[in-house]
Amino acid sequence: MSEGIDFNDLKRRMEGAINAFKSDIASLRTGRASANVLDPVVVEAYGSRVPLNQVANITVPEPRMLAVNVWDKQMVGAVDRAIRESNLGLNPIIDGQNLRIPLPELNEERRKSLVKVAHDYAEKAKVAIRHVRRDGMDGLKKAEKDGDISQDDSRTQSERVQKLTDETISQVDHLLVDKEKEIMQV
Repeated sequence: MSEGIDFNDLKRRMEGAINAFKSDIASLRTGRASANVLDPVVVEAYGSRVPLNQVANITVPEPRMLAVNVWDKQMVGAVDRAIRESNLGLNPIIDGQNLRIPLPELNEERRKSLVKVAHDYAEKAKVAIRHVRRDGMDGLKKAEKDGDISQDDSRTQSERVQKLTDETISQVDHLLVDKEKEIMQV
């Protein structure tokens, strides 16, 4: 009788969802300007969609300002459009091949909208984790159907998969609560 499913693979994939979530919430601005704010921005460039950092250099010249130096002058309009459409509430000012992006003061309404975005990121991470769980459960069902593992082993392993899923989702919830506190503090 074989083992059924590879728990290390499931754990690695769930940790991947956690890492993606951490990256997403790190891009949410909480006060001082950070180049990470523009991480989710994807630009339509040369016939494909690429991350902003592959067509421009992002710097933080002042605490409330970002500067984006676009490498190809023809891409300035596409970068400007991508930043405006990124749902980050930023309005770049075009200055030749550079874009200056003033970061508005965080008011209560903006903080609440950032919290909503953080919740969306958390839900996306939870869905990814549930997909990993589903893959694991499907693997167990197939192994049991093929006679590779017994019904009792399948039940034991499915409980283990569910426990791993619950722990990982709990981790996402804790990260979300911490980020929410960070965003809402005045």
